[in-house]
Amino acid sequence: MRRREVLAGAAGLMSLIATGGRADPFPVRLVLVHGRSQQGLDPVELQSIWMETLKRGAAKINRTVPDNLEVAFPYYGDRLDELAREAQVPLTDDIQARGSAVDDDFLKFQASVAESIRSKAGITDAQVQQEFGNNPTARGPQNWAWVQAIIRTIDRFGGGLSQSGIERLMRDVFLYTTRSGVRDQIDRIVGAGFDERPCVVVGHSLGSVVAYNVMRTDRRTLNVRAYVTVGSPLGIRAIRDQLRPIGFPAPAKAWYNAFDPKDVVALYPLDGANFPVTPAIENYANVRNGTDNRHGIVGYLDDPVVARHVLDALGS
Repeated sequence: MRRREVLAGAAGLMSLIATGGRADPFPVRLVLVHGRSQQGLDPVELQSIWMETLKRGAAKINRTVPDNLEVAFPYYGDRLDELAREAQVPLTDDIQARGSAVDDDFLKFQASVAESIRSKAGITDAQVQQEFGNNPTARGPQNWAWVQAIIRTIDRFGGGLSQSGIERLMRDVFLYTTRSGVRDQIDRIVGAGFDERPCVVVGHSLGSVVAYNVMRTDRRTLNVRAYVTVGSPLGIRAIRDQLRPIGFPAPAKAWYNAFDPKDVVALYPLDGANFPVTPAIENYANVRNGTDNRHGIVGYLDDPVVARHVLDALGS
């Protein structure tokens, strides 16, 4: 038997395994769901960056991404940015420069997320107190200045994400998980990238939250061979609790979660302690994300283990 036939037979066998022994009548698609801070960018160029990065990861294990692979890249960056501005949830710059009032609900959310990150990152109370300084107000989760001191300390000692980056990530996740109008619009955009054909879904950062919610609420008969999350914040309690009751998304046959242990957004693995679902999510904690903030997508998709999981699920 010729080598090409052997490879084709192996791919077919992997396809049968991924679908429980049933051959899919359609080729497998790849659905890529981006995170926040993508406004003003070209979605075609973004998709190209994701795919070129995945190809680099595949090359590290002497494999290739099929040239004829159908890829969906539902782009919601501009709309999320518009919704965030319309919501008028004040950030530090607004409060300091314009005297905007603190949003109490957002402050509570910030405090919970910041404390979760601080604790897991090994940042001490003494380090936060040093950042807080001689502020005469009582420290605590209801004190905006204290919460900002935690975020600044994470910026200094947590691994790369800036204070503004952390705060904007918190705001966008807060809006998505707590404001149904925001969530519905983003879900509609991302949901359009799905159909009932077999697919593999990759969700990064906030995109992992969005894709999870789409899969668990969509009424179509979705067929997700594997859900691959990278840099996901779903294990943070304040975020997870907004999505209760949590559960394994029914359309997904498997869920694989990869993270860099120094990525402050994804410090909590999606395990039995932080995201208890059945069947259990497979976690991979050995990514060494080479981006400046340890969170960028190019530092995840070029990881050979992550690439292998995507390619295996594709049957490639």
